[in-house]
Amino acid sequence: MRGILAAVTAALVMSSAPFALAQQQPASGTAQSASGTEQPGALKLNQTAGFGAGKVLTFTYTQNFDCVDQPMHDLNFNGVEARNNPAEMQIPICQAGSNVSINPPGMKGDARKTTDPLYVMVPMFSVDNDQNPNDAIRCDTGGTVPDTLCGPQLGQALIKFFGALPEGFKETPLVYTQCPRPTGPGTCTMHATRIDLAPVLADLGYIANPPTANVFVPSPNHSHLLASSDINKSGEWWQVLPVLVLNPSDWPSQDGTTGITTVGALKAAEKTGDAIEAPSNFFLYFGSKVASQGMNMDMGK
Repeated sequence: MRGILAAVTAALVMSSAPFALAQQQPASGTAQSASGTEQPGALKLNQTAGFGAGKVLTFTYTQNFDCVDQPMHDLNFNGVEARNNPAEMQIPICQAGSNVSINPPGMKGDARKTTDPLYVMVPMFSVDNDQNPNDAIRCDTGGTVPDTLCGPQLGQALIKFFGALPEGFKETPLVYTQCPRPTGPGTCTMHATRIDLAPVLADLGYIANPPTANVFVPSPNHSHLLASSDINKSGEWWQVLPVLVLNPSDWPSQDGTTGITTVGALKAAEKTGDAIEAPSNFFLYFGSKVASQGMNMDMGK
């Protein structure tokens, strides 16, 4: 934990110009219950919702996640390559901002070219300009890996970085998200329960680059997006591409009638700087099918 806190403390000193998070009043029907994010009642325990081609999708997960650590990687930043560091192998390090040259089925090459993408959208805006660090995900629902930054310490760091506590890391977010489910904040079925943000924070200038320690945070509140050509597929591995959504008006509604529900809309938001996409070494295994037809007709790609 000392390594994590040291990285965050250094970041707080370095960060003199945090993002100004957009604010808006809570939209009718989007507030979350105290027990966690609202979810369609028909979903099974190993399912989540998703978006794609302007439609609401159902994902069915049939095995656990994978976070690829290659022999010459040093995902824990201790100066020792993974092939000579057994301790690095014991708890998966799922890292936003890192890419890999092999995917779980063993296909070699840039994973962004060999693997279908799953855009994992995280609401990095604050609806209510939340300045209370105690509103951050507490990690008290079980399953959280040790050395994860949680609760007030997480809240203090994120408020410093981004100007307010983002909905993506609130115990009770004020926007609809497709995860967490079926358990509480910081978890989602067949997902990892913590993510290392060190490479992303380093790229944004908030901590040393290259990083010198992991910055583990709980799995954020998030929603999923697939390309239009991928919305009906049987089980396969997907590469998680984290997307920080900065503009509240881009956030998709539960029924998919507004916000980013197509890759075309996502790319438009990225072009204007309202969304930031990163690679990762994180893969999920699921099949997708159309659950219902939304009204967002910007089909995109």
